[in-house]
Amino acid sequence: MRTKSRYSKRRVKPKLSAKNSKPKKNTFFANNAAMLKDLARITFGLMWAVDAAFKFQKVFFSGFSTMLVQASQGQPQWLMPWFNFWINMTASNPGAFAAVIAVLETVLAITLIFGFARKITYAGGFLLSLVIYATAEGFGGPYVVGATDIGTSIIYMLVFVLLAILDATYGTSRLSIDYLIEKKTRIWKRIAEMKY
Repeated sequence: MRTKSRYSKRRVKPKLSAKNSKPKKNTFFANNAAMLKDLARITFGLMWAVDAAFKFQKVFFSGFSTMLVQASQGQPQWLMPWFNFWINMTASNPGAFAAVIAVLETVLAITLIFGFARKITYAGGFLLSLVIYATAEGFGGPYVVGATDIGTSIIYMLVFVLLAILDATYGTSRLSIDYLIEKKTRIWKRIAEMKY
């Protein structure tokens, strides 16, 4: 008569072979994710370049103060000190502030297109979008009956976060100046890569 050991009922998990240990990457997007990440960054940079080009038009410089005043119209009373701060701050020289915005957007576009200092670019782009959202776009408001938009800069902030996540997931972007610099200077990874 055979005796059963106390281990006989224990289930053994089947070992995964090398063949089935990883999920199959059989879609276009999965097979080309790194390249698509770079393409998304470059396309986003081109969008910023078009936006920056509009900022260099005379109407932006001459209407900068008016744009801020219009953004403050209809805002809740508790937000008025914020808008008044920016209106008063830019009133002395609105053209200089408009020029700073135009130059920052141009630099942002160039760094996105060419993939230069991506970690700093994504953080700076997020902050610039936040400032634009909180001033010129009036937090996407005023939120009244009939409002149909929350503003574009809040979506830009989300895109910068997603680009940072994609960079952290897929690593060094081969279609970038950062990739070339990292080959020669290892410390550059701390400036460019999300993993460091």
